[in-house]
Amino acid sequence: MAASSSSSSSSSSSINPQWKKYDVFISFRGADIRDGFLSHLYEALHRKQIFTFKDENLDRGEEISPALLKTIENSLLSLVIFSENYGFSPWCLDELAKILECQETTGQIVLPVFYKVDPSDVQDLTGRFGDALAQHKEKFKDCLEKVESWSRSLKGTANISGWDSRIIKPESKLIDEIVNDVRKKINHSFLSVYDNDGLFGIDSRVKEVESLLCLESEDVRRVGIWGMPGIGKTTIADKVFNKISNKFESQCFITNVGEELEKGTPVQLRHEILGKLLGGENLDVGTPCTLRHSTKRRLPNTKALIVLDDVYGYLHLKELVEGWNLCGPGSRIIVTSKDKQVLEIVGCKKYIYKVEKLNDCESLQLFSFHAFKQTQPTNGYMRQLSERVISYTQGVPLALKVLGCSLYGKGVKEWESELKKLDTIPNKEIQGILRRSYDGLEDNEKSIFLDIACFLKGKIKIV
Repeated sequence: MAASSSSSSSSSSSINPQWKKYDVFISFRGADIRDGFLSHLYEALHRKQIFTFKDENLDRGEEISPALLKTIENSLLSLVIFSENYGFSPWCLDELAKILECQETTGQIVLPVFYKVDPSDVQDLTGRFGDALAQHKEKFKDCLEKVESWSRSLKGTANISGWDSRIIKPESKLIDEIVNDVRKKINHSFLSVYDNDGLFGIDSRVKEVESLLCLESEDVRRVGIWGMPGIGKTTIADKVFNKISNKFESQCFITNVGEELEKGTPVQLRHEILGKLLGGENLDVGTPCTLRHSTKRRLPNTKALIVLDDVYGYLHLKELVEGWNLCGPGSRIIVTSKDKQVLEIVGCKKYIYKVEKLNDCESLQLFSFHAFKQTQPTNGYMRQLSERVISYTQGVPLALKVLGCSLYGKGVKEWESELKKLDTIPNKEIQGILRRSYDGLEDNEKSIFLDIACFLKGKIKIV
């Protein structure tokens, strides 16, 4: 990443990316770059599923519209493309002033691109940018304060580390570098939010999965994440995906694969996956058993990250993943399932991570996060009641969340009443979680489970 003569980075600590409508806002002078560099950059961002706003379809007047100001506020990151005539546009300069304001007030990420211009001309207001400011001073004689604010905005943005198109060639390489860095910064912003969103104990589990993935290896590796419903398999897979996806050319995260296979066919789902990986909505993947030659040619050139979440029914799944060894070197396929046998059959046998239950400390933090909106109980007696919940839930994250939310805002007597009920009437939502696990068993497995359950309870099973 090329930098201007001096650099500083903006802080994104006060941004909540979940509140932003757009990932990226692009500020540009259309006449300079619309039909070339901008269109290629926009398409590259779109292919990487980065939701980008560019205002080329809006009617431009002398002053920037309130709607566009709101759009800038609703963007996580702004790309400012300084081209030869950027400084001559009052509209562009108003955009820039608003972008710098959002950087200061909300921590918006700002990244400049110096397209066929010298960064020092922007920073020192020389060359074409000096000419532009001189013209504005003449035109806006009665409003020189505005011109001064534009000058400060230009200088301030030029001090941020960015890209110089004169150094990074060819243009396709420049676009790749911009898109990859934008993705990395967006992912980092989301991960910063997730780290403070009640995902206690997640980091150590993510590291375990990462060690199995061994990203330095050039093999095409399948890794399984195994555990009971509600234990956090999807959460772990999601965090891993967001953390490492910028290292891959193509990415695809498919949720509820088991349900999708019940509604459709492996061929339909394979079509969807290949469409996301290879960027073709109408991609013809071939017959149920054989991929088309064109697909086989493209896959080996694609370093892909694929997550297949919550799978069961290994015969259909085997059809679905057949041929993924054709993906390019370094590709990774992550499969999550409550059935270890499914993971073994689809090639994850050597690399399976069993998700462990939360320990007592992690359980207390997670439960408190939902029950008290803090990481510890409010007082000693509430801690005793909380520890009863911890014992009941046995370290299952989803159960801890369900009970924490149900007890939030209630008094001691209501807590005692609810906990007393749990001894005789299990929570319906938690029962639903466990029921899904039971329903996924084969008939003989269900029979064995009931035999063991009745034996442990000291009950007689009635056949």
